[in-house]
Amino acid sequence: MSQTTVDQRATTERSDQPKTTHGVDEKGRRITRIVVVAGFALIAALFILLIFSAPVEDPVRTTIGFSLNSFFVALGQMHPLVQIPIVVAAFGAVVAILLVLIEYAPRPGRGYFIMRLVACLAIPLLSFMLLRPYQNVLLYVVAISLLVGGLLFFADYRSRQGAGYLFQLMLFMTPASIMLLMGLIYPAIATFVKSFYDKTGTDFVGLENYIWVFTNPVGTASVINTLIWALFAPTISVAIGLAYAVFIDRARGEKVLKVLVFMPVAISFVGAGIIWKFMYDYRQGDQLGLLNAIVTFFGGDPINWLAVQPLVNTFMLLIVFIWTQTGFAMVILSAAINGVPAEQMEAAELDGANAWQRFRNVTVPGIRSSLIVVLTTITIASLKVYDIVAVMTGGRNDTTVLGFEMVNQQQRFQSYGHSSALAVVLFLFVLPLIIYNAQSLRKQREIR
Repeated sequence: MSQTTVDQRATTERSDQPKTTHGVDEKGRRITRIVVVAGFALIAALFILLIFSAPVEDPVRTTIGFSLNSFFVALGQMHPLVQIPIVVAAFGAVVAILLVLIEYAPRPGRGYFIMRLVACLAIPLLSFMLLRPYQNVLLYVVAISLLVGGLLFFADYRSRQGAGYLFQLMLFMTPASIMLLMGLIYPAIATFVKSFYDKTGTDFVGLENYIWVFTNPVGTASVINTLIWALFAPTISVAIGLAYAVFIDRARGEKVLKVLVFMPVAISFVGAGIIWKFMYDYRQGDQLGLLNAIVTFFGGDPINWLAVQPLVNTFMLLIVFIWTQTGFAMVILSAAINGVPAEQMEAAELDGANAWQRFRNVTVPGIRSSLIVVLTTITIASLKVYDIVAVMTGGRNDTTVLGFEMVNQQQRFQSYGHSSALAVVLFLFVLPLIIYNAQSLRKQREIR
């Protein structure tokens, strides 16, 4: 038997054997998953015990001699020109530490092994301690941080890709994950929980806050107006923007005309509200408002446009929003129309299709994904509108919407339960649009 045949047989036998990485086979991976799941279940149990543990009167805060609170207090006492370099330096130091750990700690060797171990245990502990935990929760903090660090190190050491891979992944993801947890997930959960409590957030009241939203005149008006905004604002904005994109495209002075329509997009909702408040200005005598100046010029009496009910004042506010969003729709849809293959338009023209048929059967299907994105984006913005209502009417005369009333209930009336219920209802209105938008984008990627 030749040497080549022997080598091939040996290679085949090695390839038939189960592959392992760092001595971890399929059974080892199952053990790793069980340990990690059990560990995080224990961490969750500790968090629950921490939350429901009996409060201590006047608890003493424990510190390592330095905390984030003390840092920001000291920073606030400095001159603004001194604050900027200190914040930049602190941010740079944190980034530098992370980059050093990402670059060096995943390398093989005992020293790098120790570096990963220390980082996994020290980073969670320092993060908790920098928040100055109370003395009665210090043991929970230490136990949770050490468990988190130990589990992360264990999972990293047993990872299929080799020790250090998961460590890098965690360092990359942790800052963004913490920000999402603190700035999005925790507030969302806390808001949902508070929606079942009274205005002070102490007594459980069940669904009373949600009943208030749909039965109280203020809550009902905010829901109805929000639905009106979500129905008319995106429809009219997209219709005008699409018409403008089609008719102005390739016209003389196209760039100038598009810039004029797009300019309101650069104006904030507060600025737009102030501008249009002057347009609707109502007073006896000389009229500053353009609309009432026209009315009085033709012999009519000035009208308080923002107080005319029902719904007229709401549509007056809608005009402001549409004015700011039409340019956005026009730019996106104009780019999408230019992306429709010219061959399809030429083929439809050769088949005898007129301009309207070409637009309906060729252009619109070709820009369908862009239409969906623009419609859902503007709809979500209309559901969350706050600035225009706050600046122009302050929610008076049944012009309030969910976004405004949510803040109004919390700041003006100190009603955290009603405010939280309004926020949850607003979230439920927005959620289907986000899901639909994500599914549409996913289908487009699959087609491509």
